[in-house]
Amino acid sequence: MGDKDSIIASTTPGQTGDSANPRSLAALDASKLNITLSKTLKPLQPIETLRFGKTFSDHMIVATYAPEIGWSTPEVKPYGPIALDPACSCFHYGGNVFEGMKAYLGPDSKARLFRPDMNMRRLERSCARLALPPIDGDVVLELIKHLVNLERRWIPKESGYSLYLRPTLIGTRPDLAVTASDHAMLYILASPTGPYFNALRPISLLAVSENVRAWPGGTGGHKVAGNYSPGFLPQRTSAEKGYDQLLWLFGDDKRITEAGAMNFFVVVKRDDGDGVDLITTPLDGTILPGVTRASCLALASDPEFHKEISVRLHPQEMVYTMSDLAKWSSEGKLLEALAVGTAVIVGSCNRIGYDGEDIMIPSGAVMGPVGTALRQKILDIQEGRTEWKGWGVVCA
Repeated sequence: MGDKDSIIASTTPGQTGDSANPRSLAALDASKLNITLSKTLKPLQPIETLRFGKTFSDHMIVATYAPEIGWSTPEVKPYGPIALDPACSCFHYGGNVFEGMKAYLGPDSKARLFRPDMNMRRLERSCARLALPPIDGDVVLELIKHLVNLERRWIPKESGYSLYLRPTLIGTRPDLAVTASDHAMLYILASPTGPYFNALRPISLLAVSENVRAWPGGTGGHKVAGNYSPGFLPQRTSAEKGYDQLLWLFGDDKRITEAGAMNFFVVVKRDDGDGVDLITTPLDGTILPGVTRASCLALASDPEFHKEISVRLHPQEMVYTMSDLAKWSSEGKLLEALAVGTAVIVGSCNRIGYDGEDIMIPSGAVMGPVGTALRQKILDIQEGRTEWKGWGVVCA
């Protein structure tokens, strides 16, 4: 998932605005973590009241970067507002990146993260793409583990619930110059959450091409804040037309890319009768390399998983269009449509609106067998019921 050392070492003195040797700057160091605990802890909410991103734990972690000194000593502090200069570049030029992760409690009462190394490599790449000060994802992961262990009481025990984690890095250069930020702030938030939406209730999608989520040479393959807000207006329009989410199309041939802020898969019956194809768009720079996306592809290519579910899956990363989707549907080959991501894990779609008509997905009101199997397997790994190739990482 990328060379961490090459990403970190790629920063030049010119990027930080400092002529000194970057090696003399202080590195982010989790072993020096300062801890200031909240004097009053918040009451826990009943899990049925939890909504994604609405509730936050007692503490957060903060560290800052300045070109003269490098990274500050990271600090655990009570959750609360942060003070920033109104000229900070993050407010004006969108120099903001983040990750989305979850911590789960297993039956052994240990807190686990799901494939966090992939999130950290992506965080490093996102920072490099926006020319933000370099960050060592392995150190960020150690800080995340510290926060998870400190906030264990906030991790719901019920299946499908978790402690959502949002490590964020913002450019804080305090002037209006149109240039890369040589100042930054890292902060890590923790939020107990339930299901993003009822994944067992299929959602509807409206396919759109007049607006695009990403384009070649842009930032679609990175987790940067600027990828999200341009989709809010098209999303509102789709809701007014009676659809839950968008299906983003691209190009004159109406290539299928992503669903809302999620990766998108379809399950298609094979002509040779040898199981089914699990199809998704390739990583061409416009598609976010999602951790759940990669996990679905890995499971679909694993004979051991095929034996577990008694279905032979053929993962396919290929360009496909709305015409292909309509053709598969008319031929009775389109079996399932899936939206996947950290928040939802795996969710199903029951209809796709396009050009004034709906393509109906035969799985209907319930999730199909492939989506159900992928979701349950990933959830079992995340919640510590199953050990699988080291994907579940204990916060020790």
